[in-house]
Amino acid sequence: MQVVAYDQDNGMFASRLWWLLRWLGHDAVAVLDGGFAKWTAEGRPAASGETGASAARVRSDRRAPDMAVDVARRSPHARRGRDWRLVDARAPERYRGDTEPIDKVAGHIPGATNHFFQWNLDEHGLFRTPEELRAQMQASLGDVPADQIVCYCGSGVTACHNLLALEHAGLTGAKLYAGSWSEWSSDPTRPVEKGKGMRGSGNRVIW
Repeated sequence: MQVVAYDQDNGMFASRLWWLLRWLGHDAVAVLDGGFAKWTAEGRPAASGETGASAARVRSDRRAPDMAVDVARRSPHARRGRDWRLVDARAPERYRGDTEPIDKVAGHIPGATNHFFQWNLDEHGLFRTPEELRAQMQASLGDVPADQIVCYCGSGVTACHNLLALEHAGLTGAKLYAGSWSEWSSDPTRPVEKGKGMRGSGNRVIW
């Protein structure tokens, strides 16, 4: 069954569902660009009330565990010594550590670069073209292969927006660190970095 995920507007929550279904092995999933706001602005039909749906089983043998990176176990690639580019999807002020409205510790994972998920959208709140996204990702990430990119954010939601943008740009294979900053910063033994971290300035790190 084809699934189309949507949220109010910018796709930050819909992209999490898009990633989750693909991680579970259901590849027939897309995100409605512009979400419910664009849908209703164009005068398209809308309904109210609850809608029921029959339950379906998810086959565990179809899951794609390589789409995620676990900070505790790490990935099989990391055990072979591959280097990675960590990409932080949070707003620049949170990435720099100027402010932190959610977690107890401000800053970012050392070596990570910042690509704010809102940069994936144009002035109308729609996804930029694949060509524009590729250019923006190049500015933020340099020439790191897509399958050596790990995206994170505060709690693993807006990082999926970056993963969707990468896929839309034809850059496939990036991973999600689902625990993201909330998990990383909860352990006082893990290092924390603060500062400007200009786009494209992140260092490759051993993950």
